[in-house]
Amino acid sequence: MLPDAEALRLLVTRTMPFGKHKGTLIADLPGNYLNWFAREGFPPGEIGRLLALMHELDHNGLADLLKPLREGAGRTPLPKKNGPR
Repeated sequence: MLPDAEALRLLVTRTMPFGKHKGTLIADLPGNYLNWFAREGFPPGEIGRLLALMHELDHNGLADLLKPLREGAGRTPLPKKNGPR
């Protein structure tokens, strides 16, 4: 099942409503935080569905697909993180 455009748009406009990363855009949540939810269980409702979707995108290296939506929402893309060389 493919996510709908509205769910993808929400990833770049909706913020985390609770917890350690309260106020952070769902699309900007760190992978280890998303992985924790995947292991422990996503919360019920829309926020859980959005976190699960973001986890799938992040886990599969597809988070860059959100760049056009982020730019369309007036958000600038996060800079690439430099990994170990």
